[in-house]
Amino acid sequence: MTGPLALVGGGEWSEGCSFDAELLAASGADEVVVLPTAAAFENPGRFVDRATAWFEGLGAKVRAVPVLQRGDAQDPAHAQAVGDARFLYLAGDSPMHLRSVLKDTPVWQALVRAWEGGATVAGSGGAGSGLLDPMFDPRGGAFTVGLGLVSNVALLPEAEDDVAEHHRRTLELAEASLVLATVQRSTALIRDDVGWRAAGVGKVRVFAGGEERGLEALPS
Repeated sequence: MTGPLALVGGGEWSEGCSFDAELLAASGADEVVVLPTAAAFENPGRFVDRATAWFEGLGAKVRAVPVLQRGDAQDPAHAQAVGDARFLYLAGDSPMHLRSVLKDTPVWQALVRAWEGGATVAGSGGAGSGLLDPMFDPRGGAFTVGLGLVSNVALLPEAEDDVAEHHRRTLELAEASLVLATVQRSTALIRDDVGWRAAGVGKVRVFAGGEERGLEALPS
């Protein structure tokens, strides 16, 4: 059975992200493996430092696996670290870079195996979007091929504005069968053994067929 999956709208590792304590407990781990791949061009070390300080407050260590370029994702040592992890956290704003680095690599295969073996996986912002298929393309608001950890679900992170008004074109471009989840900062859409649920301080909205629906529209 797959482990918990958390799709975070951004603002990760900050006040309001109380769900991280729940995810840590569910993982049964005292270490969080952070992949700053989607933050490769955003000072990835800063992301790791923030994660370290945050999870120290929750009683856990952080181990950074520096998969920043495609060659890094071919490294057997990195794949081993990811495969052995019980809590994996991906962060950063570039889903396109995440996909180009991880797709069809030993590191990605190790992540999928870990998740299918019960490990907890969290992705925030663009990294969360890139985990899915299709993924939201921030360059134009359309959809493109993602990594496919979950299919037929797309994530629109940092959805702080009125979605129907500010992302009308995105909703129009969504196929009728696609479920689009919009998630605000410091908020998570979580799938675990009881189904999908929202957590954190903000709002999660779900759209399918161009209309707003409840969480029950998400695939089991």
